[in-house]
Amino acid sequence: MIRTKEMILASDHDNKDLWETPDHIFKPLNKMFHFTLDPCCTEETAKCKNYFTPVQDGLSFDWHNNIVFVNPPYSRGNIDKWVAKCRKESSHSNIIALLPVSTSSDWFQKYCLGNTIYWIDKRVRFKGAEYTAPFSSMIVHFNSINNNLTFKQF
Repeated sequence: MIRTKEMILASDHDNKDLWETPDHIFKPLNKMFHFTLDPCCTEETAKCKNYFTPVQDGLSFDWHNNIVFVNPPYSRGNIDKWVAKCRKESSHSNIIALLPVSTSSDWFQKYCLGNTIYWIDKRVRFKGAEYTAPFSSMIVHFNSINNNLTFKQF
């Protein structure tokens, strides 16, 4: 694979797991869903009144009866845990996650298939990142009722 300057710089960014969701992604979603919890953010990047920071560890809490916006850490070993948690919590909460498109990954195959997926048509430039992400992104609506794979344009 040929790596561009943007890809190299983005992958070497020390705080890439803390990049904030840009407003043009979050605001329309919040208008539709009215989020009540952001379980993986910093105090500065929190999108909701209720949130958990890395120190609090949102993975260790129940998200029961919330409308949850998740922009998880994308680093290897982290994203798997967060996507599994989204799927688990979807039995009693409404979960919307901003994720990298990685259709061949285990976490996508195990936890995302069967949910509504909205494709983002351009690469996202996260707040705090100097360049756009070196991958495409998607919004996954984790929903325990929906067993059909649905692709929509966001």
